[in-house]
Amino acid sequence: MENLQEKQHVSMPRIGEPAPAFKAITTQGEVNFPADYKDKWVILFSHPADFTPVCTSEFMTFANMEKEFNEAGAELLGLSVDGLYSHIAWLRTIKDKIEYKGMKNVEVTFPLIEDITMDVASKYGMIMPGESDTKAVRAVFFIDPKGVIRTIIYYPLSLGRNFKELYRILIGLKAADEFGVALPADWHPGDDVIVPTAGSCGVAKDRMEGKEGEMTCYDWFFCTRKLDKDTVLNKVLKKK
Repeated sequence: MENLQEKQHVSMPRIGEPAPAFKAITTQGEVNFPADYKDKWVILFSHPADFTPVCTSEFMTFANMEKEFNEAGAELLGLSVDGLYSHIAWLRTIKDKIEYKGMKNVEVTFPLIEDITMDVASKYGMIMPGESDTKAVRAVFFIDPKGVIRTIIYYPLSLGRNFKELYRILIGLKAADEFGVALPADWHPGDDVIVPTAGSCGVAKDRMEGKEGEMTCYDWFFCTRKLDKDTVLNKVLKKK
C-alpha cells in the first residue's frame, strides 16, 4: 500500500513559484532553461507521444500560431518523453504528409525537447499515473520574464487544447501586469476590466495613484472601468 501511494504521488511546481531549471537536447539544439529565455515569456507545453493524432493536430496549430505568440512576446517550448530522432521523423511527416483544417506543409520551428529519461516531465509533474505512467499529459505552463510560473493548465490524453484560450491567457496575463487590473470572466481586449479594491492582493496601481478614471461600481468590492482594445494591444504586443 505504501509503495502504491509513493507511485501515485506527483510532485509539481505551483503558480507563483520559480519554474524548475533544466538542460535538455531539443530539435533546435541544446536548451538551458530558464537562462536561455531571460526577459521573455515562455509557454512550455507537453504532449503524450509523437506520431499520435491529437498531438499532431496540436503541433500543427501551435506552429500555425507561432508568429502570433511571438508577436505577443512569448516563445514556445514543447516536450514529450520521446527521443530526438522520433521527434525529427514525426515533424518531417507533419510537414511532408499531413494536411488538416487547411493547414499543410507546416514546419515546426520551435524547440521540441527530448525527454526519454522523463527528468523534465517529472520536475513539472507532467507524468500522471492516473492517465499513464510513461506518457506526459497535455500540460501548459505560462512562465513570465522573471522565470515565475503564472498559469498551469492540464488536459487529459484524450482532449486537445483550445488555442484561442491559450492566446487569450497570454494577452490577459500581460494586460493585468501592465495596467494593474484584474480581468473578469470571458475577458477579451476591449472589454471592461476590474479595478481591485485597495488592500486586496496586488493593490491596483490605478487606485493608489488616483488614475482609475471613470469607474462603474456594482458594490464596494466590484468596480470596473473601460480599457480600450487598442490601448491593451499596443502595450502587450511585441512591436518591431
